[in-house]
This record gives sequence, structure tokens and C-alpha cells, in this order.
Amino acid sequence: MRIPLWILLCGLLVVPAIQAAETATPLRVLLITGGCCHNYPFQSAQLTNAVARHARVDWTVVNEGGTGTRAEIPLYARPDWARGYDVVVHNECFADTTAPAYIRRITAAHHAGVPAVVIHCAMHTYRATDIPDWREFLGVTSRHHEHMSRYPVKKVLPEHPILKDMPADWVTPMDELYVIEKVWGDTRPLATSASEKDGKEYPVAWTHTYGSARVFGTTYGHSDDTFRDPVFLNYVSRGLLWAAGRLKE
Repeated sequence: MRIPLWILLCGLLVVPAIQAAETATPLRVLLITGGCCHNYPFQSAQLTNAVARHARVDWTVVNEGGTGTRAEIPLYARPDWARGYDVVVHNECFADTTAPAYIRRITAAHHAGVPAVVIHCAMHTYRATDIPDWREFLGVTSRHHEHMSRYPVKKVLPEHPILKDMPADWVTPMDELYVIEKVWGDTRPLATSASEKDGKEYPVAWTHTYGSARVFGTTYGHSDDTFRDPVFLNYVSRGLLWAAGRLKE
């Protein structure tokens, strides 16, 4: 029996596509967590499980530094601490660590091109230092937050792929609103929430480029309920893929 040429051509196109999908290299992601004020083991489990619904990922989870506000964790002692990773997720909380050389060892890796996701208290990490490097890396400056509440979220760039499937009327679980004092460089707010105190709109999710690295940030992520919320987990997962260059614009 003769097989029409168009069927053969379709077979040639489809089979490699399937094979490519099956053999796609997993993302190598480093999740750094620990410090003050949050349930990091729970958050880490929720995040890794959520991202697994979107992509194959080989995770390395580092939880060091105890539960205080000051620590210089062993991971960052190595100049090549980020080598080999496609994305680094910062979900640590060490507000009172101030050592410039230590902080610049972290930011240098990202400035050289290692993409990042920064979550919640990462914005207040190293806030006691005078050097601006960490805040420039984050894309925002924040030194305090407002009270816990359920905050309505306004999509500023509703067509951005990170916000795909986010409802237009999404309201957070009980969480903290971070006051953003400054937006750095090319930072693009994706979504905002209004303060219940002064009525101002503050970025709660954004994209940013630091050196040659993509950075995605969100200030929400305080409570366990937030890390149970499928809307939150979806946009953070998509933000991670965007940072890694795996999410279509």
C-alpha cells in the first residue's frame, strides 16, 4: 500500500516534537530559604510541588541560617555558589545582615547572568545595610510592610504571560502589603495592591533585568494560606519559568 507523502511528512514533524518534549532537559533550580518569621519548610514544599505542574525541575533546597534576622549562610561563602543553576529562588529573611562583601558575592552572581525569583521577605533581607546592591538586584526598595489583610490585586499588565489565568478580581489570603519606596531601573510592575492606610498603589509583582539576568519578584508570600492559594502558586511558577526563559512572551 502506498502512503501519501503528506502523511509521511506529518509523521516526520510530529515524532521529533514528541521526542523533544519527552527528553527536554529539566530546569536546575536552587531555592534558598530560612531566617525569620515564616514557615519555610511548608512554603518550600508548596512551591516545588506547584512548579512541577508546569515543568520538569531538579530542585536543590538550602535552608540555612536559623530563624533569626542576622546570618551569613555557608552557601554564599563560595564565589561560584550559583554555578550550574538555571534559576535561583530567594525566599530568605535576614534583615539585619550588613556585610558588604558577603552581599556583593550574592549580587555578583546574578549580575553576571543567573536569573532569579525573589519572594516576600527577600525584599527586606539586608535592609539594614547602606549599600544599594541588593535593592538594585531586587528591582525595588522596601523597608517595612503594612498590616495583614486580604488585599485586592489589580493587574497592571494583564496580557503579560506571567499573569495568565489570574482572575481580574483576585483577592489575596491574609498577607502583608509591602510598602515600595523606590522602583529601580527597568522594573515593570505587573500587578499592584492599594494600601488600606494611605490609599496608594504599591507593586506586588514585577519583572526586572539586573545586569544580564532576568528577575521576577512578588511581595506576597507571608502566610501559609497564601502558599496554599492556587492563584499565587500559579503566577509564581510562571514567573520562575519567565525568569528562566521558558515562558513565551
